[in-house]
Amino acid sequence: MSGRPPVVASAEALAAIFAPLLVDWQRSHGRSTLPWQNTHDPYRVWLSEVMLQQTQVVTVLGYYARFLERFPTVAALAAAPEDEVLGLWSGLGYYSRARNLHRCAQEVVARFGGAFPHSAAELATLPGIGRSTAAAIAAFCFGERVAILDGNVKRVLGRVLAFEGDLASAAQERLLWDAAAELLPPEGERAAISAYTQGLMDLGATVCLPRQPNCLLCPVQSLCRARALGATDRFPVKTRKLRRSAQALWLLLARRGDGAVWLEKRPDSGIWAGLYGLPAFDSHAALLAACGADDDTGFEALPAFTHVLTHKDLHLHPVERWAAVDVLPVSGAGQWVAADAWRALGLPAPVRKLLEQRLGAPDI
Repeated sequence: MSGRPPVVASAEALAAIFAPLLVDWQRSHGRSTLPWQNTHDPYRVWLSEVMLQQTQVVTVLGYYARFLERFPTVAALAAAPEDEVLGLWSGLGYYSRARNLHRCAQEVVARFGGAFPHSAAELATLPGIGRSTAAAIAAFCFGERVAILDGNVKRVLGRVLAFEGDLASAAQERLLWDAAAELLPPEGERAAISAYTQGLMDLGATVCLPRQPNCLLCPVQSLCRARALGATDRFPVKTRKLRRSAQALWLLLARRGDGAVWLEKRPDSGIWAGLYGLPAFDSHAALLAACGADDDTGFEALPAFTHVLTHKDLHLHPVERWAAVDVLPVSGAGQWVAADAWRALGLPAPVRKLLEQRLGAPDI
């Protein structure tokens, strides 16, 4: 019926249709060749879930392989220095994920003897593991009947149910969590929970796209109330918009003739927290003052560029200065890092790119 949602008598009736359709579709058309699939190893599933937060699959693939090569077990990751973990993560962004990853590995070893707990409730007590990530691990690895609700799944369920609640409200999000739980396969079909969970992820990632969803390819199109209403663009509802800001920073690229570069470790909070970076200043005058300079003599202004973060635009103004071996180029904490050492450190993406441009990209 045009302009009206399909008639489904109850949530139980919808679940009886929805889950089997999704499971069948996933098994025949869903993704099945990604390196973290077809495994019940919670370490590998957890690692992929954390890396995939706000990051595309194509970007994660290389990092995932390198992490497993360097840290094949959760115990190996727990034992590594944080700087090494951040260095391997460098370029993947959202560095709080890497710090929480490291802390989580240490807690798994300390609290659970190196074995991940089996329930979503216990998994959610670990650093960096939210409710949806905990549920994904529990469903994939231990067959727990528990709902996930990441960004893709919110979109799928928001459209299927034509969920009118504003997901900027915690109360409305809790209602969608309740609805997600009602759509799970029945208790007696625990073997289906993994395919169902993967199916929701796959549907949101490949078919039920934010813009121009491929409704004709959707296995649950006949149940989708948003499609019946001709209003897929209305769901999910979320009114709160991210407030963007801008900040200008002047970066001091101090170099020595032997190839060393001056780096400082960022504070534990704020932009690039805990990473190594170039000394940063709010103005060109502040940079010169920190260097004890009265004018621009000996400094070269490099081309400015903009780096886009989730919440703000950074307008970066790098300034290069050459220094003698026995000279501290700027006041404040920092250190000379040898030419063959800085690449292994956790560096913000724009700083790494700048250093590679000026000092040379690593040999491959």
